Parts: sequence; structure tokens; C-alpha cells
Amino acid sequence: MTGMRLRVPVLMAAAMIWVLCGLSACATAQNYPDVEGPRYHGEFAGQNLGPPVKIVTLNLKYAQRITTAIQILREVPALRDADVIALQEMDNAGTLALAQALSLNYVYYPGAVHPKTGRDFGNALLSRWPIEADAKVPLPHPGRFRHMQRIAVGATVRVRDVPLRCYSVHFETPGAVSGDQRREQAQAVVEDAAGFDRVLVAGDFNNQNIVAASFQQAGYHWITRGEPHTISYFRWDHVFARGLRLRDAASVGVVRESRGVSDHKPVWAELVLE
Repeated sequence: MTGMRLRVPVLMAAAMIWVLCGLSACATAQNYPDVEGPRYHGEFAGQNLGPPVKIVTLNLKYAQRITTAIQILREVPALRDADVIALQEMDNAGTLALAQALSLNYVYYPGAVHPKTGRDFGNALLSRWPIEADAKVPLPHPGRFRHMQRIAVGATVRVRDVPLRCYSVHFETPGAVSGDQRREQAQAVVEDAAGFDRVLVAGDFNNQNIVAASFQQAGYHWITRGEPHTISYFRWDHVFARGLRLRDAASVGVVRESRGVSDHKPVWAELVLE
């Protein structure tokens, strides 16, 4: 009898569950007749940024170690296969050797004959893309000590059918110009680039905050902001861009182990069109 008493409640519970399940199967649904919603949406694939543009800049210190420069630009992954290379403290012989060894197009302008070397002293732009137009941009205020003319070199490079105005710059050294004069050197580049939609400015600015403020006020991104020092304890080598932005936080850097190619460290960045 005890076994029978236990089985009866179990059977009754099972029957109740079966009845409830049957009733729920017959319950009416809650519909959403409004064609506008509810609606749920998400975008996680990201936008197609297109291929990046790699820029490298290096002050090569009197164009002394051309062979080493060729090696690191060929072999260091961060520097290899650059779309545009901006060089400073160059002469034509060194620029020509680099361009030929790396199979790149180039344009070079000297600003002066340097009193220390007796050789031309200027800036260059190298690119694996066509260079369509170029110009020498004299910077105001020769230095108070050597009275040497500083320049920027500008060139329009057609990167994957997109015209990109690039500048290789070398501003005057600290102490040789005032803060206001340095701003005017930056403004000379900003004004020359005003008619272009996409602009890259790279090089040795011999300064950080004054020139950064000048370019940022003109609508440029400070691409190398927060990067490590590039010469001694100073951050003087930079990249600014307008109409392009940094690909991501990992797409910019300073090459620390650069085989003693110069007293400056090479700087690189990968950008995408805005």
C-alpha cells in the first residue's frame, strides 16, 4: 500500500504538467504589427579604410651613412616598402644613391652649402609612386648664428590614383630662432599646402609643442604625438597630416635600433584617407 500511495502523487503531477503544456501550446502570440519596429541593429564589421599610406622620415646627418640607410630601409619591417620617404640633411649624391638602390622616384632641393661640410644641405622626398609636381619652399628667418637658409621640399605624389601633397621639412635649430619665428616657419608650410586636400608634413622640426600647435590650429592631426624621443632626450622628428589619419594606435613608431645610421631615429607611420 505504501508503494501505491507514492505512485499516485507522481502520476498526478505528471498529468498536470502534460495539461499545462497543452494549454501553453494553444496560447495566443504577442505580435509586432508595426513595420517600423521593434528594430535591433549593430555594425561590427568596421568600415573599409582602404590600403594604408606608409610615411618614413629620417634626418640622415650630413648624408654620411648612405649604405646603412639603404640597409635599414630595405630590412627593418617598420621602414620597408614605404610609400613616401622624407629625408633631411641630404646632398644630391646621397639622395641619388638611395633612390637608385631602393628603386624609388625622388626630388631633392638644397637650401644652402653647409659651412661644416662644404656640401649642399637640403631635403628630399622619395616615393615608389609618380611625383607629379614639386617645389622648394623657403622658410623665413635664417638662423642668427650661421645665417643659413632653411627650406621645405614639397611634392605631389599620386599614391594609388590619389594625389597626396607631401613635405620634407627641416626647421631651424633651437636658439637660432625665436618661438614666434619658428611659428612663422611652420606657417610658411601651412600656407603652401593650403590648396591641397590631403597633405603629409614630415621631418625634423627641431621642436615639438610650438610647431604642433601651429599645425593643429590649421586642421592637421599630430600623428606622432606621444611617441618616444627621436634625438637625445628630445622629440623633434614628427609627422602631421590633413585629410588622412592614423590607421590605428599601433601604426606609428620610432625605430630604436637603427644601426647608428644617424643621431636621429627613423620615424614611421601608416595612415588612411579620411
